[in-house]
Amino acid sequence: MGLVLPISKCSTLSKRLGDRSFKIANSGLGHCSVGHRAVAELRHRWMEFQGIKNWEGLLDPLDDDLRKEILRYGEFVEAAYRCFDFDMSSPTYATCLYPKSSMLTDCELDKTGYKVVKNLYATCVVQMPRWTKKTFPNLASPRSSWIGYVAVCDDEKEIARLGRRDVVIAYRGTATSSEWLENFRATLTCLPDDMTTSGENYDQPMVQSGLLNLYTTNTQCDQSLQDTIREEISKILDKYRDEPLSITITGHSLGAALATLTACDITTKFSNAPIVSVVSFGGPRVGNKSFRCQLEKSGTNVLRIVNSDDPITKVPGFVIEDDIDDMAEKGTTHVASMGMPSWLQKCMEDTQWVYAEVGKELRLSSKGDIATCHDLKTYLDLVNNYENDRYIINMKNNNFLY
Repeated sequence: MGLVLPISKCSTLSKRLGDRSFKIANSGLGHCSVGHRAVAELRHRWMEFQGIKNWEGLLDPLDDDLRKEILRYGEFVEAAYRCFDFDMSSPTYATCLYPKSSMLTDCELDKTGYKVVKNLYATCVVQMPRWTKKTFPNLASPRSSWIGYVAVCDDEKEIARLGRRDVVIAYRGTATSSEWLENFRATLTCLPDDMTTSGENYDQPMVQSGLLNLYTTNTQCDQSLQDTIREEISKILDKYRDEPLSITITGHSLGAALATLTACDITTKFSNAPIVSVVSFGGPRVGNKSFRCQLEKSGTNVLRIVNSDDPITKVPGFVIEDDIDDMAEKGTTHVASMGMPSWLQKCMEDTQWVYAEVGKELRLSSKGDIATCHDLKTYLDLVNNYENDRYIINMKNNNFLY
């Protein structure tokens, strides 16, 4: 049996980040046993692991406690895949296989200390042509599909271990033909006014048009993903307003891009939002430089786990780089701005194909086919075995694919 950590004092401090305020629980420990050092380490360093210092000093070499946190959030994304009904012949295709009350238990995550409080659905604007339903019935997909969930840590021991109550929003990757069509709508489009911060001195923030459609589209029968997120986060912030709180948004592939867009929306919409962090796996690009500026200004922390051999992380569009030192590593879709006339750069940006990388990057490398390099299990294996920026794992013989 482990010893209980005596708490000598507990104070709540107010700290500002960007334009938002949040609470920090700072507990002083009189002493702790060797067996509880990891617990004490996490509860006192959780803000570092959530990116308050942009993960400086934690990625190379990868901090063991941060590694565990990344893998823990990866499990929530895995659960989003396990819950999804991929069977196109099933009457419940594209819905969640399990009831909300037992979802994490059914996915073997019953010991996480989290409870699912909301199912999330995304609605597509574009759909497969009607004639494909008869000619290619397997391509048919519903306009609105289950894409993830919101879970809240409600176990007191886990809250004590984490140092705060954590809220997780987890998204799966692309699964339906309609979602693939949205992925191909890769030109940039302006964020709506209610997702931008007024009075800033940078250009209009823009994001991938298909991604924005998935996030904001509603119908007479289906609420938009954005409205669902805003309603649920509002309830959570009100219910736990007197507690230390964090919101962690995680996803893979399309889900990684949605996680970044969701974080932007939350930090823009809620001035009282706590620390909002993104842990993304194998995500495509999301927006332009102005979108990145808005994320940074709002204090949104984004950790992108990237496999150098994963082509999905190199699309859509291309990036105009100010720093050309690592362009070769990042790929041919990065273009050097050095020596480029300003008028040419402006013309390129006007094509609505110039994106910008966001957040902090943890770059890994694997060897294998394209599908394997992009697979979530490959990413989690890479993180689990990561030692330094030269670590390479050969996944060629593994056949993981969602």
